[in-house]
Amino acid sequence: MNTEKDFSPLTPNIVRALNDKLYEKRKVAALEIEKLVREFVAQNNSTQIRHVIQILASEFALSQHPHSRKGGLIGLAACSIALGKDSGLYLKELIEPVLTCFNDSDSRLRYYACEALYNIVKVARGAVLPHFNLLFDGLSKLAADPDPNVKSGSELLDRLLKDIVTESNKFDLVAFVPLLRERIYSNNQYARQFIISWIHVLETVPDINLLDYLPEILDGLFQILGDNSKEIRRTCEVVLGEFLKEIKKTPSSVKFAEMANILVIHCQVADETKLTNDLIQLTSMTWMREFIQLAGRVVLPYSSGILTAVLPCLSYDDRKKNTKEAASACNHSLMKLVTPEDDEDEEEERAIADRPQVTLDLDGIVQVLDRHLHDSSTGMMTRIAVLKWLYHLYIKTPRKMFRHTDSLFPMLLKTLSDESDEVILKDLEVLAEIASSPAGQTDQAGSCDGTDNKLELKVPEGTKVGQQHSTGSKAADSSPSTPSMNSYFYKFMINLLKRLSLERKLLENRGAFIIRQLCLLLHAENIFHSMADILLKEEDLKFASTMVQTLNTILLTSAELFQLRNQLKDLRTPESCDLFCCLYRSWCHNPVATVSLCFLTQNYKHAYDLIQKFGDLEVTVDFLMEVDKLVQLIESPIFTYLRLQLLDVENNPYLIKALYGLLMLLPQSQAFQLLSHRLRCVPNPELMRTVDESRYMDSKQQVASKRASHTQMDYNELLQHFDRVQSKHLEVRHQRSGRASDHPDRKLM
Repeated sequence: MNTEKDFSPLTPNIVRALNDKLYEKRKVAALEIEKLVREFVAQNNSTQIRHVIQILASEFALSQHPHSRKGGLIGLAACSIALGKDSGLYLKELIEPVLTCFNDSDSRLRYYACEALYNIVKVARGAVLPHFNLLFDGLSKLAADPDPNVKSGSELLDRLLKDIVTESNKFDLVAFVPLLRERIYSNNQYARQFIISWIHVLETVPDINLLDYLPEILDGLFQILGDNSKEIRRTCEVVLGEFLKEIKKTPSSVKFAEMANILVIHCQVADETKLTNDLIQLTSMTWMREFIQLAGRVVLPYSSGILTAVLPCLSYDDRKKNTKEAASACNHSLMKLVTPEDDEDEEEERAIADRPQVTLDLDGIVQVLDRHLHDSSTGMMTRIAVLKWLYHLYIKTPRKMFRHTDSLFPMLLKTLSDESDEVILKDLEVLAEIASSPAGQTDQAGSCDGTDNKLELKVPEGTKVGQQHSTGSKAADSSPSTPSMNSYFYKFMINLLKRLSLERKLLENRGAFIIRQLCLLLHAENIFHSMADILLKEEDLKFASTMVQTLNTILLTSAELFQLRNQLKDLRTPESCDLFCCLYRSWCHNPVATVSLCFLTQNYKHAYDLIQKFGDLEVTVDFLMEVDKLVQLIESPIFTYLRLQLLDVENNPYLIKALYGLLMLLPQSQAFQLLSHRLRCVPNPELMRTVDESRYMDSKQQVASKRASHTQMDYNELLQHFDRVQSKHLEVRHQRSGRASDHPDRKLM
């Protein structure tokens, strides 16, 4: 530095001392400067004051020589002390050169700069607030300084500045937030500690409403929550907790919509191996739960994103129990927000002027649900939740949901092969709702394969499916189905049987379970009537026989079919007779099942006629096993009435003949012994006669009257149909055996 240069009003001694390498000499110079400035203050000579500050800044603090810079810093601090309360008039000139020194490569110089600024701020107090952003920016850099002395000095200055902000009511939050938003994304731990500490302080100041600007810093807060430092994470948890408390107190002033997507992002864990990510996910999920409960329908436009985040968490194990519970609460609360008003068209929505326009993102929701169903890695509880959502949407928004049915239907059918019974149950509920919703009525006939389906379907009694709809629909004049069974019902039955045909393991392991549940969800008569109608046209005769056997077992043994069995038992109505004929024609694919159907309906003569034809059939081991099972069923509670009818020998001769026919078919087996023993118990008809012959005749007439409705059926035609079906089966078996003989290398088992 040129010592001969004119630095007046600074004396040459002051200039020389400011440039000295010894701190004590620079301090003496600072005292002289303080004395000089005080004189100027007393004289109210602001021109000279500014001139002194300008010299100290440009010629010393911003000098190329380190000792000069140190002298300039202590001189600026001395000026501030001398100015006292008037320092606020010169703060820009005092602060800016000091802040420049914060970037100096010399750690000692950075420390002196910190010390100088501390003295300046201490004197000016609240007057420094207009320059807060500059001070904050500088301090945020020093917070990450590698030198411990510099860091310690910056912490003292930081505490002083926090005290000033806390006690003042003139803090400019609007101007500060952009800087805070920028610095909050720092990855340096010390900078993060600095940032989070300031947010914590500002949050506690009554006159500062930081909640209004939370959307701008919330993402950064969740980033800080993932810091490796336990102390930083703990402070950040406290800050977020305080914000959440405030949100609960004043929900009406909270900008929920602006923060919903931020929470969605942080609810999704990118790296599950990091423990900090678990904390982020749990915290954001907790916030999401509160948001949904507090904001209500405001969050509906973000529902697809929320579900994307929430659904996978539902399959977490106990290691993430808290996150799972929070996710479950989110899912439940969000589902409750969907109401029938979300099924209205845009024109209808505009007609309601008073209602706030909140649009449910139904297309997005369905896309998310469909994606989770297609993903083979989706957990069981998540799949169940997806199906619950679909069912809920079909109940609340049926008209809009049926726009997606064609795309959802294949995956819903595929889900029937799921390993979980609970998943299958929920899946069946969705499919049953699709098949029974009035919104599913179309102009096409219910037979979706183009066949002429004249099926008349019954309305389920007491069923919950379809009862919650108020949506208008085209009535039965445009579909063979009643409004409770729409055009998708027949499509469902066709595709279900097709799936059971392609997946024989599904038929063996879950077929009966699926059909029984459908009989509960829909009407058992509809299920059996439609399946019998479809099986009548089935080209795979082996599958048709197996399917009839399955349906027959369900019909004869399942508690769900009690009402249908009673309906078929007496055939007292034309409807029951029609149902019998429909079942019979398909049951002919399986001779033993056909006989059991005749036993159930008390068509004993026809059963006897059928058994007479068994001699012309190919009697295989499987055939005999089916006869064996039928004998076991005859001994079950289902056929109690049949066994009691053996007491009335004269009125039921064909029942006894039919049972003897089964006996003759059986080899000497346990079933043979069982049936033989039963028939030996049949009493002598003479012993069963009563003294009152007229009463006996009345009894015969009552039985004849009871079965009068049977005369409407052409039993000869039914027998001819049985012969035709069995001829087809015989032809197919011959073709198979012919193909086997054409391949000599194939071993016949």
